[in-house]
Amino acid sequence: MKNIFVGNLDFNTAEDELRKLFEAYGQVDRITILTDRDTGRSRGFGFVEMTNAEEGDKAIAALNGSQIGGRTLNVNEARPKTERSGGGGKDRGGERGGRGGGGGGGGRNRW
Repeated sequence: MKNIFVGNLDFNTAEDELRKLFEAYGQVDRITILTDRDTGRSRGFGFVEMTNAEEGDKAIAALNGSQIGGRTLNVNEARPKTERSGGGGKDRGGERGGRGGGGGGGGRNRW
């Protein structure tokens, strides 16, 4: 199994289009294009799961830097979820609080 990150997608790229692109290199198990939870619009990246790791490697080598919808794709092996969400979840929460300092200050004024 190979989990592949696909970045810099055109916001109108459909899962079927991405599936066809990757199926040229082997069997595709799942396609996920991430969307904004508020607007439902594509966030411009997604993940492709391929059954065979070798076929996944071939797809990465062939498709990284290729163009779809007028955009140059960034295709590489996805990092495991545990690495990305491990202590990073807390850090990101803290960063959001830091970035929203004005909002936090406003919140304190309301108390």
